[in-house]
Amino acid sequence: MAYPAVHLNEDSMREGMQIESAEISVKDKIRLIDALSATGLEQIEVGSFVSPRYTPSMARIDEVVQGFTPVPGVRYTALALNEKGSQRRAAYMPPLELAPGAPTLFTHLCDTFARRNTNRSRAEEVAGWPAIVEAARASHATEAGLGLGAAWGSNFEGPFTLEQRMEVLAEQHARWDKAGIPVTWVQIADPMSWCMPDAVETQLLALTRTWPGIRNIHLHLHDGRGMALPSIYAALRVLDERFELYLDVTAGGIGGCPYCGNGQATGMAATEDVVHMLETMGIATDVDLGKLIEAVWLLEQILGRPTMGHVSKAGPRPADPAGYYDPNLPLVQTFEQARHFLLGPEAAEAGQRPWRDPIPAPARAGQGG
Repeated sequence: MAYPAVHLNEDSMREGMQIESAEISVKDKIRLIDALSATGLEQIEVGSFVSPRYTPSMARIDEVVQGFTPVPGVRYTALALNEKGSQRRAAYMPPLELAPGAPTLFTHLCDTFARRNTNRSRAEEVAGWPAIVEAARASHATEAGLGLGAAWGSNFEGPFTLEQRMEVLAEQHARWDKAGIPVTWVQIADPMSWCMPDAVETQLLALTRTWPGIRNIHLHLHDGRGMALPSIYAALRVLDERFELYLDVTAGGIGGCPYCGNGQATGMAATEDVVHMLETMGIATDVDLGKLIEAVWLLEQILGRPTMGHVSKAGPRPADPAGYYDPNLPLVQTFEQARHFLLGPEAAEAGQRPWRDPIPAPARAGQGG
């Protein structure tokens, strides 16, 4: 099966840290960015230029940006939600860059969430569309985007239907059509963890069949109910090699919007789990999974608690016989002992071997005997 090209945006330093303690030091944040930079990830969002009143953990973003060590080939971005934030961010370009994309008309389907999250109503978001279109025309933009937040449902207002989503997207598309700018991007965000694989599949099929010019899909899926990774898989099954799929992910699966009602339980698809799935499916990521897992372990050390990802706990599936577990590996009972997959057999040596005789190594395909 042909899959889309997949691009990962590592969002733990922004989406993840925004729900964590503001007491996490600048030094530790810089250590994390530098560790993530060494993994081969193509894009890292280092934080957000927002009001510390709303997001206290981003109060020292300037120091973080000034302190990390940029690695060539890695795109570093930061979120800005208004003109003031954009001006602050511009002072650090480079090393910061703008994320891939196009001028986008965006609105949340949930008015309650829009007010809680950005202090703006849905009507105010829509009222800003003409200015976005005019700015795109003035800059001679050659492509444009559609965007929905709280797309599948809201903890405050309930589910939203495919018809509701398509109605808003059609209005956005019509405005770009009138401006003569082709629509090639769509961004769909799910801050309150309402995504389900079948709903994601249905939505993407409707989008791509209604507007064949769309080639770039950006998904921001939260994982409070465990459906982010299955929903990403559904997207991979729907989209083919004609598409570019952009995914927001977080190391360890941390993350959460403080305005959605689920706090740290919100989470996102863990970067290490997504990388493991993609690579196992034959979709190259160029990410060193071992270094990524070590970065997750550093993150857990800094947070003082386990994260919600899985592959950082159990390790990836052994890819070849050289990596298969020793038949006489001691009993493994703890998370610490399970780290033998990366740290070596010494990590599990304290475990028991209750079997009577040593267990012979199984015959491998292609081996003589």
